[in-house]
Amino acid sequence: MEYLNSIKKTLVFLLIAVVPVTVITLALTGWESDNKILIQLQEDYPDVHISSVDHSKFEELQADFQSPHQVTAACLSCHTERGKEVLNNVHWNWEREEYIEGRGVTYLGKRNLLNNFCTGILSNEAACNRCHIGYGWKDDGFDFTNQYNIDCLICHDNTNTYEKATGGAGYPPLGDNAPDYNHITQNVGLPGTYNCGYCHFISAGGNNVKHGDLELALLDTDRTVDVHMGRDGAQMRCTHCHVTENHQMRGMYYGVSSSPRNPAHCTDCHTDYPHTINKLNEHTVKVDCRTCHIPHYAKVNATKMSWDWSTAGKREDGLPYATVDSLGNEVYLSEKGDFDWETNAVPDYVWFNGYADHHIPGDRISGDTININSLQGSFDDPGSRIIPVKIHRGRQPYDTHYKTLIQAKLWAREEGEGALWVDLDWDEALQRGMDYAGMPYSGNYDFIPTRMFLPVSHMVSPAEEALTCTDCHHRTNSRLKGIEGVYIPAATGNATLEIAGKLLVILTLLGVLGHAAMRILTWIRRTEN
Repeated sequence: MEYLNSIKKTLVFLLIAVVPVTVITLALTGWESDNKILIQLQEDYPDVHISSVDHSKFEELQADFQSPHQVTAACLSCHTERGKEVLNNVHWNWEREEYIEGRGVTYLGKRNLLNNFCTGILSNEAACNRCHIGYGWKDDGFDFTNQYNIDCLICHDNTNTYEKATGGAGYPPLGDNAPDYNHITQNVGLPGTYNCGYCHFISAGGNNVKHGDLELALLDTDRTVDVHMGRDGAQMRCTHCHVTENHQMRGMYYGVSSSPRNPAHCTDCHTDYPHTINKLNEHTVKVDCRTCHIPHYAKVNATKMSWDWSTAGKREDGLPYATVDSLGNEVYLSEKGDFDWETNAVPDYVWFNGYADHHIPGDRISGDTININSLQGSFDDPGSRIIPVKIHRGRQPYDTHYKTLIQAKLWAREEGEGALWVDLDWDEALQRGMDYAGMPYSGNYDFIPTRMFLPVSHMVSPAEEALTCTDCHHRTNSRLKGIEGVYIPAATGNATLEIAGKLLVILTLLGVLGHAAMRILTWIRRTEN
């Protein structure tokens, strides 16, 4: 009896004292590690960059600038080789040479690919190219070899006052509304978050519409929204991760990119083994950092999750109209159709090895749903990891005869030019768009569901808010329930493994009980003797 009491006391001591102390120690160790990393990042990436050049002292920038091209000429008079660098920049060309398995060498980019937001830039350049880093790209006659078409200020203005005109083909407002070029040119420097966000935060027509993890809130936020960019976090700018050398920027956008050339990775700073717990480091072989550390996106403002073009064109009392939800998000616009929005969105998860394919204009439709882009990867691929994505769902026009997606003309300054956003006439908009693209169009159209996969890379949460084991290892509510090709303990069902596991538990229990029975019988015999 004393032997059994001793065992009970030992177990109670372990539960009351040792286990809690161990848990607390591990927690504090993880917190200290996370805190050390944060302090180091704050030291490495101070919020304020102190320039070694005072542009206000340059005589070239005292001129009475009458056009933005003159500003570019002044910049290039000192930065003599920078123009050539920009001419080879993807932000300038909106296209680059890619090799895609099954297609061979192709030239892909924003200038020729479709999407399921505003669908594409062809015939809509004057509006879409407000976010181009150049002046005057209004049609297919733009000169990509002219350095004086480069807009230096859109990336290097540090006053946060420089803007481009709506429908201006990349030009800033003209006349009385023109920017104060002298003030801006004398206050230029390294790109800040505002410069990048001017286009990337409001792409596809509004704040946070497209990406879900890139929005205006990141200009002034805390570490719970983004641990890297938060004012109480590392206070990092976009260019701290998207490192740039000779105007070649690290990072990929897989809405238009197809291969991992010069990508930005978490491990560029955090190494391949960032955790103090080895079991977590083992996960990084097949699980991308972002999967656990971005549990939600669209944390502040909503992001658009679906766009149904088929309902566009309606009028009330002969006029276009709009409907908004309780948060002010547009859920219907006559010129664009129906939308769904979401905040604190939970990502979807897919295998990804860094390569992608795209539905190129002219590709024949097969199936009931079109993947505008397809992220490649599988469990069997050693280069693949599970990543979080936003899947944007659309419903777009396609040619029922040729079985191809259709590019519509959307924007024009005046009525009668066939633009859907102005005339609300699908037949005319589709005909004008396909004529401009030089593609065959039968005149017969319908709408088809589409999907676009956008990797979620921003809005990284603090370590204490990362996913826990049970978020994925859960029988009925696993985050990774849609992941194929791998057995995930406590999440994936497999009859053979489950039977084997149950048998092992039963055999183990029988072994323990048998061993206990033998010990008891032995003890009884000893006491009787």
